[in-house]
Amino acid sequence: MKLNLERPIAFIDLETTGVNVAKDRIVEIAVLKIHPDGQKEVKVKRVNPEMSIPTQSSDIHGITDEDVKDCPTFKQLAKSLFILLNDCDVAGFNSINFDIPLLTEEFMRAGIRFDVNEKNHIDVQNIFHKKEQRTLIAGYNFYCGKELENAHSAEADILATYEILEAQLEKYDDLENDMKSLHEFSQRRKHADVAGRIGMNDKGKEVFNFGKHKNIPVEDVFKKEPGYYGWLMNGDFPLYTKEIFKDIWERSRN
Repeated sequence: MKLNLERPIAFIDLETTGVNVAKDRIVEIAVLKIHPDGQKEVKVKRVNPEMSIPTQSSDIHGITDEDVKDCPTFKQLAKSLFILLNDCDVAGFNSINFDIPLLTEEFMRAGIRFDVNEKNHIDVQNIFHKKEQRTLIAGYNFYCGKELENAHSAEADILATYEILEAQLEKYDDLENDMKSLHEFSQRRKHADVAGRIGMNDKGKEVFNFGKHKNIPVEDVFKKEPGYYGWLMNGDFPLYTKEIFKDIWERSRN
């Protein structure tokens, strides 16, 4: 089943130096951009992460320091990637928990705020887990009847993810072929930031998802304990999370 698109959707997969959103860097990014008329664009870029790639990460994706030493940095690619992605909804496999937060963080390091809150996020893994509880390799076999070759190659993974989403729409009559509906079905919990440090309560207020103020509205804490904002901004939090804290802080001051 073809995707019912009102605007482009970008399937994104990252290979990285590790899994720490605040500290690790992209070594390869693959984007499959599907336009409403069905036109497809595939962009794959190796990235110099400006840090050493741990052996355990290279063992997974096969990319070494030598492979990326002459590649552009993310900062050098950031403007063209932003132009490519800014008009798109976003999709991927485990993208809500990992790819989107880390990509957003890389944009922040490059001085660009990649605001994903106005975009639909379709996480094929979350649909898959809610429906079948499997991995990408098993999902490709289950939905598409194929063996996934070159798993952990960014391009192979996004192409498989795209095919799985089309097959999911064919298989499940209750899944609507609409990006807003798929965005809502992909979500597990509502977050104000992409890393999940700031949640949303049933009144639509941002709340802390961690620490001594867990489940307490952020704005209430800032009003009662303004010094806590300074601690957060100096802490080891993703830059995009800090940007959201800054927005809430400024709102609380007004």
